[in-house]
Amino acid sequence: MMRYVLFGLPLLALIALVSVFAFSINRDPGLVRSVLIDKPAPSFALAAVPELGVPGFDTDTLKGQVSVVNVFASWCIPCRDEHPLLMTLRDVAEVRLLGINQNDAPENARAFLAELGNPYDAVGADRDRRVSIDWGVYGVPETFVVDADGIITFKHVGPLTPETFETELLPAIAKAGD
Repeated sequence: MMRYVLFGLPLLALIALVSVFAFSINRDPGLVRSVLIDKPAPSFALAAVPELGVPGFDTDTLKGQVSVVNVFASWCIPCRDEHPLLMTLRDVAEVRLLGINQNDAPENARAFLAELGNPYDAVGADRDRRVSIDWGVYGVPETFVVDADGIITFKHVGPLTPETFETELLPAIAKAGD
């Protein structure tokens, strides 16, 4: 009897694992649900990146107008890939574009934005990643849409692509403005 138990338990565990993987195989790996969707943005205050020429920002900055909050870093290769779309966003949408510069030396952030252009109305320095953690960020880049009441309505994980820019971000901005 003990022999059946010793053989059966690992077999049951293996069957359970295979079942979990089989049912998860069709899930979109880019889909990351956020518990903050339809909730107020966390309370925070970020100082400006020194000598960047734009202010830092805080929770109150997110009220009164639709905002796009983009979490980026100079050391992030995908952030470079999506940056031209952020420059385009500044020209095509009537939103406030705010950057959270995550875990970056000020001189590196300044060099990154000097090289690629600065699309941001404000950039907050999140050197210790505390604000990013409160926003549920686990990697860069991530982009959020916040409505005029300061409610997070959309989150995109990973770099924006021309397709996600058109089919996800711009519709999310329009919806947040309704």
